[in-house]
Amino acid sequence: MEPVSIPGFFEVGPNRPFLLIGGPCVIESADLCREVAAGLKEICARLGISYMFKASFDKANRTSLASFRGPGLEEGLRILADIRQDFGVPVVADVHEVAQVGPAAEVLDVLQIPAFLCRQTDLLVAAAASGKVVSLKKGQFVSPWDMRHAVSKIGAVAKNRLMLMERGTTFGYNNLVVDMRALPVMRSFGCPVIYDATHSVQLPGGAGGSSGGQREFIPTLARAAVAAGIDGLFMEIHPDPAKALCDGPNSMPLGEVEPLLAHLLEIHTLIQRQTGEAGP
Repeated sequence: MEPVSIPGFFEVGPNRPFLLIGGPCVIESADLCREVAAGLKEICARLGISYMFKASFDKANRTSLASFRGPGLEEGLRILADIRQDFGVPVVADVHEVAQVGPAAEVLDVLQIPAFLCRQTDLLVAAAASGKVVSLKKGQFVSPWDMRHAVSKIGAVAKNRLMLMERGTTFGYNNLVVDMRALPVMRSFGCPVIYDATHSVQLPGGAGGSSGGQREFIPTLARAAVAAGIDGLFMEIHPDPAKALCDGPNSMPLGEVEPLLAHLLEIHTLIQRQTGEAGP
């Protein structure tokens, strides 16, 4: 497997530092984004972990019409551009439509394809053609083996510019389960694999008009995923999840991130040594 390059920043994959993709679920305000970006950048610098800031400019797939969606494309990209410039970190956000790809690619280092849209051929091809790295989330309704078809849609255009992400599989109503086999299966396609530790504990629609979550299981599942062999971790992180405007029940408190990452890094280092993927 060849590492994926985030131009101007770092590489992701075997023999490279562990990656954290983290930030609030949605852009609630510029100040909140700056607080989270500053805190996570410092934590990752202390631990020797690569860091990428994530926040969505528009959460187009919220449970309820009344749910907060974000500031929208134009204002959201402006805030993300400021984060990138002021903190010197790469930025990633979801794109939901082909029309969003062009403007987003002018600002973002990575275009993320939401899990619900992982089979939308036009969107995948447009993202690949943008020249940016693509982070493709496995749908809750898709087997890890079937993700090879999505990979082929992007890989024909964006070879070595694709990362895959596991975020759980639908398990009955309002629940998800994580099959750790998905991680080595998707990694066998030749792409770095990221584990989404916070959406994996989501209870979709489980709170009536919004999704619930079981935050207490984030550390357990994250440890299992790192032990299974991954290249990075995705977490939605908020200073006060109880006040978050989106995905609060499954968001990681900012104050609890560093000890968890330190523990995960120990596991990752051990696994790298055992598999011969230790960093340079």
